[in-house]
Amino acid sequence: MGIFGRKRRSGDDETGGVASQRGENAEADGAEDALEPEDQLSETADGPFDAAEAEEDGIPRIDLGSVRVPVPDGSQVQVEMDPEEGGVRAVHVVTEAGQITVSAYAAPKSGGLWREVSNELADQLRADGAKVNIGRGEWGMELSAIVGDVALRFVGVDGPRWMLRGVIAGPQSTASQAPEVLRAIVRRTVVDRGNSPMPVRTPLPITLPDAVAQHIAEQQG
Repeated sequence: MGIFGRKRRSGDDETGGVASQRGENAEADGAEDALEPEDQLSETADGPFDAAEAEEDGIPRIDLGSVRVPVPDGSQVQVEMDPEEGGVRAVHVVTEAGQITVSAYAAPKSGGLWREVSNELADQLRADGAKVNIGRGEWGMELSAIVGDVALRFVGVDGPRWMLRGVIAGPQSTASQAPEVLRAIVRRTVVDRGNSPMPVRTPLPITLPDAVAQHIAEQQG
């Protein structure tokens, strides 16, 4: 994805020193990948960025309050509303390789939340009948799963008091392209955790840009 530049992520030492793990070596279904917490972020990873360290780089992003997500050329943004709560449930970036959803959550200062969440997610997917592979990627553990005709890929990053999770869902015919498309968007996402105390795992709130919110309100009206 050529529109995404390269920038080394500052604060890498918060993870205690890490080894580069950019391979696609997926483990067999049901196997546990022996990742240590320090493997969560590669020395070569250059994002995502905390709002306090993000620099103006000219990359087009949609500002959702807690996250600013890149929108590649040729992609579309879809807003999923929550009819019960009346708010925004999720915002998706739809690319040729699949639908990408990036979500941020409150996390402990010690990090390591993605490892816990990914193990739980793998168990949940298997319980639902999915074929799950666990492997290593740019930030450590990655999950891939097949659910019916849909191929899923999950990545996660532990940041300063936040965890970012990205998932791409698409047809199996585009599964080989999907991981790098997903990583490219996650890599250039900016997270604004804010300073308010939140319980661990609380989703960071999503707010829509005024123009998008107005458009949705007009459609619903």
